[in-house]
Amino acid sequence: MDTGNVTWVLIGAALVLFMTPGLAFFYGGMVRSKNVLNMLMMNFWCVLVVPLLWVIAGYSLAFGGTGSMLGNFSKVFGHGLDFAGMEPAVMIFLATFAAITPALISGAVADRMKFAAWAVFVPLWSLLVYVPVTYWVFAPHGWLHARGSLDFAGGTAIHVNAGIAALALILVLGKRKGWPRDGAPPHSMPLVMLGTGILWFGWFGFNAGSALAANGQAVQAFINTFLAASAGGLAWALIERFHQGHFTNLGVASGIVAGLVAITPACGYVTSMSGIAIGAIAGAVCSFAISMKFKFGFDDSLDVIGVHLVGGLVGSLLIGLFADPDGIGQTFRAGLFYGGGLRLLGEQALANGATMAYSFGVTFVLAKVLHATMGIRVSADAESEGLDQTEHAETAYNHNERTMGRSN
Repeated sequence: MDTGNVTWVLIGAALVLFMTPGLAFFYGGMVRSKNVLNMLMMNFWCVLVVPLLWVIAGYSLAFGGTGSMLGNFSKVFGHGLDFAGMEPAVMIFLATFAAITPALISGAVADRMKFAAWAVFVPLWSLLVYVPVTYWVFAPHGWLHARGSLDFAGGTAIHVNAGIAALALILVLGKRKGWPRDGAPPHSMPLVMLGTGILWFGWFGFNAGSALAANGQAVQAFINTFLAASAGGLAWALIERFHQGHFTNLGVASGIVAGLVAITPACGYVTSMSGIAIGAIAGAVCSFAISMKFKFGFDDSLDVIGVHLVGGLVGSLLIGLFADPDGIGQTFRAGLFYGGGLRLLGEQALANGATMAYSFGVTFVLAKVLHATMGIRVSADAESEGLDQTEHAETAYNHNERTMGRSN
């Protein structure tokens, strides 16, 4: 056992776990005050359920066996792991990835989905969608990996996968009452900015930890994560200032996340200047993409599609241009700008196209089944009252509480 590498992977696992409450704060600040606890619970539910499912069967199906489409049951319940090496640390590291992926979807369905339906959707989606796509993209024998597509830390398997699934789910769920006529600005920008900071911090474990070793590639992934986030936030802020005349906290936060999403698949394959370019391009493209929901009429409450689907696609496809094995000191196919031709770009397009087709189709069917059996939409009255009260019998803010004096 290489204790240094194991230590780094375990630190990475802790950092990625910290991202889920960060995402909960980020999303929680963006929803209406009457739904903030519901959003927190939707995210924390993923941490309660998915890691258990991952250790019981998910890891084995995602990384066991030698087939091209799906693993086997050789490592169920944690059996058969190589405790003399890195495998147990890698398994628990990847459990945190599995947990945050469905949590990303929660932002799209905010304000209107039954929590009971969400509680059933998360484990089913994880097994039926996340596990197979993860096998295709990351397992040594997975068909997309074997063809040569690159995804360092989850642009295709996580962000594109969750983003397109969010679109399928909201098409079944429907629009919020009054949308888009009635605006719903963030109820707490301090929570949004706090969540952004936690996400940025945790993302170093997400990306640099995916090297699965304390080596030069991990360092480059760390650097790229920092630079791309800064470039994404700056690009979004400048575009917003030019078009609307203001620098907003929400724009900066969204741009930072867009830069982080886009650099995720590429961080271990590109040099620092390419990382800056990828972050800036993502900030610009995603700032435009979020307006598409109004044009096409789908109610993506917190812009999961515009940031995660589009940002993941931007970063993944740009690998086909910017991948530089000589600059990183690793062995992988070069991108177009570094003498590799169009082959890698084609493989990236295929990997993302296959992921989107599969994830959208299975998610849409799953949502339809849940809608027909248990219902996935809260009642109109519950939506008006707020999901904190109707789904959880709690409230985040007691607006009637006395603010002065003390009762005995």
